[in-house]
Amino acid sequence: MKAMVITAFGSPEVFAEREVDKPIPAKNEILVKVYATSINPADCGVRQGIFGPRVKLPAILGYDVSGVVEAIGESVKDFKIGDEVYYAIPLLEGKGANAEYHAAHESIVAKKPTNLSHQEAASVPVAGGTAWAALIDRANIKVGQTVLIHGGAGGVGSFAIQIAKAAGTYVYTTCGSYDIDLVKSIGADKAIDYRNENFADIILNETNGEGVDVCLTTVGGEILARSLMVIKPNGQAVTVTGVAGDLNLAIRNNITVHFVHLDRTRPKLDALRMLLERGQIKPVIGMSFPLNQIAEAHKKLEQGGEGVRGKIVVYS
Repeated sequence: MKAMVITAFGSPEVFAEREVDKPIPAKNEILVKVYATSINPADCGVRQGIFGPRVKLPAILGYDVSGVVEAIGESVKDFKIGDEVYYAIPLLEGKGANAEYHAAHESIVAKKPTNLSHQEAASVPVAGGTAWAALIDRANIKVGQTVLIHGGAGGVGSFAIQIAKAAGTYVYTTCGSYDIDLVKSIGADKAIDYRNENFADIILNETNGEGVDVCLTTVGGEILARSLMVIKPNGQAVTVTGVAGDLNLAIRNNITVHFVHLDRTRPKLDALRMLLERGQIKPVIGMSFPLNQIAEAHKKLEQGGEGVRGKIVVYS
């Protein structure tokens, strides 16, 4: 089968098209014809060599899958040939979705939302699953709470806004000025231009100094530390990235800080499928590329800025 392979770590130019062996599903695995995948920051990190020797080269990246079951192992119970499925591949596996086929253990696979195309569905598992893990599994957000989401126009952020609104919360989000209309269209109650406005001043003013119940940051650096001042005492902060800066205010105000890394399990995808099929969540796809242009897709994600919103999808 054809696959886009990396044989060294480095810039997007390390991708090369290769013929590799088609996977053979083990007894608890399904073989999926990959119709689409998407690019996540983790893809770029692995390609750059951030995870070092834990990734064996040559490697096939790509951690989201939407496709059709082509074959099943002898012990598979929940799927049959022809089923449309979507799922997230474990990080660092080295046998990802940037290929024509992928074999996966059935426990991480879910039925694809019936109302989504494969490209739309491929945008969901990692980013949508991470947003769900952060807000539902960890922060356990509730109706009537206030939530601040940093990076609302990104992959995780765009799903987080919609999940938070479906849960009945009031949502503040930060984004670039060029994405304000987008984040409002998917449910943000208040969009804050992070370049030209001070999110802390705005939130403390609008909440009479009380702040928010929950803050989710999808961007790194000191943004989590800077956000502690706008979180209520006994509130919660959640991050899906590394952090920097002084977090001592969390101790003084009894703020629980959660660090979230996605676990690849079917229940999250089943829950997301319900919201997607009801129309309560809609994937935001900013760009799409054919598989043989995956280097360009990586470049776009790393460049960021205007026009890079939601997810970048790669299709076969």
